[in-house]
Amino acid sequence: MKPLGWLGILRLGLVQTGLGAIVVLTTSTINRVMVVELALPAMLPGLLVGLHYAVQVLRPRWGHGADVGGRLTPWICGGMATLALGGFGAAIGAALLAQSVVLGLIVSTLAFLLIGIGVGASGTSLLVLLSKRVEDRRRPAAATIVWVMMIMGFIVTAATAGHFLDPFSFPRLLAVSGTVSALAFLISLLAVWGVEGEGVLHKAEDEPRIPFREAIREVWGEPHSRLFAIFIFLSMVAYSAQDLILEPFAGVVFGLTPGETTKLAGLQHGGVLAGMVLVALVSTLFSRHKAATTRFWTVGGCLASALALAGLVASAIVGMGFPFRPNVFLLGLANGAFAAAAIGAMMRLVNEGNPARAGIRMGLWGAAQGIAFGAGGLIGAVAADIARYFITSQVAAYAVVFAAEGVLFLVSAVLADRVARQSRLARGLAEPSRKAPEMSGLALGR
Repeated sequence: MKPLGWLGILRLGLVQTGLGAIVVLTTSTINRVMVVELALPAMLPGLLVGLHYAVQVLRPRWGHGADVGGRLTPWICGGMATLALGGFGAAIGAALLAQSVVLGLIVSTLAFLLIGIGVGASGTSLLVLLSKRVEDRRRPAAATIVWVMMIMGFIVTAATAGHFLDPFSFPRLLAVSGTVSALAFLISLLAVWGVEGEGVLHKAEDEPRIPFREAIREVWGEPHSRLFAIFIFLSMVAYSAQDLILEPFAGVVFGLTPGETTKLAGLQHGGVLAGMVLVALVSTLFSRHKAATTRFWTVGGCLASALALAGLVASAIVGMGFPFRPNVFLLGLANGAFAAAAIGAMMRLVNEGNPARAGIRMGLWGAAQGIAFGAGGLIGAVAADIARYFITSQVAAYAVVFAAEGVLFLVSAVLADRVARQSRLARGLAEPSRKAPEMSGLALGR
């Protein structure tokens, strides 16, 4: 079957847009309603969001379900339907909290469980479908497109929902949440319809059905799959560990106001987008050059992220004379380049090994990513508190955490290179008749 063109990639990106639209309402708007309008402890929405991340550990099981069924579209559509129900349920739970805390907590907990299940089931299968239908040279660009379209879902929904929520009332919240959830599901359904085609995946009846435990043991036994899962976890912890401490650090060291630190976060996220776009452009325009390889950008992005974090450590020592804002932009740029390349590498590596295990393989890596994202911010904040207890200097404590994150990125760079070498070796053993020039491309390096 002919590989997907740019229009097909954009269609699948719309699924990510819908996913982002629902998630942003639960993690920002409903979070704020619980804390401000309902005067509940901030820990409550924090635990609910943490529950959504914890559910991601089940991604390999959903990937196995797609492998056994042989089709991905039902899992994408079913996941988005579950996510839509969870998103609307979260709004219902918030409204019920105003009347009955116990009933509201029960509904909210169930809703966030559905959100986690929906995100995991649809996201895992969508990435597998992209890896199957997008040709090699377009994968880094495809990774950037679907990620940016998810962010666009955040931005557009936040702007439009904010307009319709004022003046705030719970009926308005229910109306906005219900509308966003329904539209996101319908758009996703239309976007994915017919894209998978026939004969893209293995037929379920062609492969013996094995239990989940045996399948996950088989995938974990693949050296490149295991190494890549460890790489994803460590690098994503390093990526997200500064989320809760960068703005306080900027306030303590440079005396920035809350408004200024919020703008700083915008500068960093702008760098992330710029890094992703840079990877997409270079990989597409210079596809035959070494600088277009996902291996180059994954390893290089990790090293550049470590360098930027070393800059944050230096800023703690130098203080006001340090070019802090350019350093933050550089951190975002490096993070964005690494993240886009890592997703592109994920889309390539998922097809290495038994094709009947592609879903569980992607689920394993998605679980590592989701757990790392959920734990990273908390790990960074707790590490800063522990360091401050022993060091007493708040600035030095932040610097120690940034240095530790930099070390994690250095370890991640080494792991990414090892994954590439391991995958090349595995493919060389599997295809001994392949010519030497053809074997020169690394799994992370095409």
